[in-house]
Amino acid sequence: MTVPARALAVAAHPDDVEFGCGATFAKWAAAGCEIFHLVCTDGSKGSWDPAEDTARLVALRQEEQRSASRALGGKGEVVFLGWPDGELECGLRQRWEVAYWIRKLRPDVVLGHDPWKRYRLHPDHRNAGFLACDGIVAARDPHFFPEQELAPHRPSTLLLWEADEPDHIEDVDGYVDAKLAALFEHRSQLRSTMRIDDLDDAGQVAAFRERVERRLAEHGALAGLARGEVFKRVTDL
Repeated sequence: MTVPARALAVAAHPDDVEFGCGATFAKWAAAGCEIFHLVCTDGSKGSWDPAEDTARLVALRQEEQRSASRALGGKGEVVFLGWPDGELECGLRQRWEVAYWIRKLRPDVVLGHDPWKRYRLHPDHRNAGFLACDGIVAARDPHFFPEQELAPHRPSTLLLWEADEPDHIEDVDGYVDAKLAALFEHRSQLRSTMRIDDLDDAGQVAAFRERVERRLAEHGALAGLARGEVFKRVTDL
């Protein structure tokens, strides 16, 4: 696949892009692609501490996401839609917002969660995936949301991570460190998501790195590559 000039990842939460396509984004950014994040929720439930100050957590997770974007080679340009974590709906208002940003940013490639993944529990991931798909349809056709006063835009490709039946693999050998560096910017999620109590704990960090590298190796092996990130590729947009 040719490196796109612009790419937009639509995610449910801060850190989902880094898990889903972080190495791909790093590779593309290194080749001159402009990368953008669109995060649908505020991440306010991303803590195991019942006494957590959720307003503080929201602000912290936004800064973490901007830092992660820069770690991947971006400019820290992140769109936060701000819907409550755990309560994201795939409604008309949300579709309006995603379509707006696709028209505004005009990406060649959109990436997102595969909403058809079997047995997915988290509703935000399902709905963010459908919003990426529905937003493309709305953004491409001029009679959807004409009040936006933006020209319609049709991306060339949609890549869905977490797919049960992937058919596209990006060779990301050499970009594992960038993916990990971006993930480690999400410090508020170290314990709950990465099973790391402290980045100074070499054993826990090594265990997480091994899990990430093993998954990338398993995916890359599907195409005879050392490391890969896999997607369902849709080009009939």
